[in-house]
Amino acid sequence: MADNSYDVIVLGSGPGGYVAAIRCAQLGLKTAIVERENLGGVCLNWGCIPTKALLRSAEIFHYMQHAGDYGLKAQKIEADLEAVVKRSRGVAKQLNQGVTHLMKKNKITVHMGEGTLTSPTTLTVKGDKGEEKLSAKHVIVATGARARDLPFAPADGKRIWTYRTAMTPPEMPKKLLVIGSGAIGIEFASFYNDMGAEVTVVEMLERVVPVEDKDVSEFLEKSLKKQGMNILTGAGVDALEATAKGVEAKIKDKAGKIAEHDFTHAIVAIGIQPNTENIGLEKLAEMDRGFVQIDPYGRTKSKGLWAIGDCTPGPWLAHKASHEGVTAAEAIAQELGNKDVHPHVLDRNNIPGCTYCHPQVASVGMTEEKAKEAGYSVKVGNFPFMGNGKAIALGEAEGFIKTVFDAKTGELLGAHMIGAEVTELIQGYTLGKQLETTEAELMQTVFPHPTLSEMMHESVLGAYGKALHI
Repeated sequence: MADNSYDVIVLGSGPGGYVAAIRCAQLGLKTAIVERENLGGVCLNWGCIPTKALLRSAEIFHYMQHAGDYGLKAQKIEADLEAVVKRSRGVAKQLNQGVTHLMKKNKITVHMGEGTLTSPTTLTVKGDKGEEKLSAKHVIVATGARARDLPFAPADGKRIWTYRTAMTPPEMPKKLLVIGSGAIGIEFASFYNDMGAEVTVVEMLERVVPVEDKDVSEFLEKSLKKQGMNILTGAGVDALEATAKGVEAKIKDKAGKIAEHDFTHAIVAIGIQPNTENIGLEKLAEMDRGFVQIDPYGRTKSKGLWAIGDCTPGPWLAHKASHEGVTAAEAIAQELGNKDVHPHVLDRNNIPGCTYCHPQVASVGMTEEKAKEAGYSVKVGNFPFMGNGKAIALGEAEGFIKTVFDAKTGELLGAHMIGAEVTELIQGYTLGKQLETTEAELMQTVFPHPTLSEMMHESVLGAYGKALHI
């Protein structure tokens, strides 16, 4: 009979769960992971990674269509949606196999099936092997989240889609409605627009990507409109009905006027819903709108029961989940007597956010508006891509980098970027914030030339009236 008792069981194998399991195993803990569908979870199989593969194909298609801008000739350029999706699924499959390898490498036992908690430290798993009963000294819940449906128009996978169908579309939409302009909505709007669809984005709030700095939102909206998208902010979808030929929508504009519109398809991207129902959490953890409430290390109200990632309070990002997984694993090891491990609490102000539309958006820390609301006197630097030699050479002169400093102490409060490759650049400021840098250190740092990163330096200099190339 199999020994189904462990030091740690992780329920869910997304970027939070599988990373937590690996860190537990590294710390010498007997570890198991329970997964009902695919190792790697939504992010790896249906989220972060395959969407970036789709967006990369759209980006290459965009460049091919504008080959003349680079002195090149390309004729009869066509997109093969089926092949683009096939490539994306291949990328996801490769990484799924990579996680499977990591589980074996770290001697983590994998139980495939639906897990249900029967106490803080015991659970049953219903899968291909029937029902298994597992126990552990500690259990980490990492069940993630799923797309939230419109209450009056649930996704049907044919005409009304969530991100999951949008990644493996049954057909190419000709006229697409995207409801919601957060990262997921804008990324799919960008992808399908580049692939040739006529795209309309409806956002209930007053600006697109509303969590970003206002200057970034305004710049992105202008750029998306220039690319041919129809952007409706301060607007809402009052009704949505799938028909045999498409989707009929009633959209209320800023003035309160309702107009009827026809689309071939719609993508609903209005947020997420945690996967916390019917798994035994109700009596074991404090819940708020379905999200598990935790302390800074991931502990719930029940001893031995922990939670991380998208089933806990936001931001709902893969890298946040992974970091929480490491923190919880190390805190568990410490409780089990490991005196050499010292878990660190996650600073939510230092979590970067990235949106992979065209142009890209990235940020970390406070927006200028939030900093002022918090009582800071601020110094703000803003440097345009047009002033950077590498950006001009790349043919990517659209965008800017904005930095926000505490005028009294020089503390870097936030950084906000829009333009080519800013999702790679943002980590420089994230590291600076983690190291509690001030403007002085950033000004004295030597940035290589010619690079896009030079704009980061210029933005800091600009906040103090010292910018050199503008």
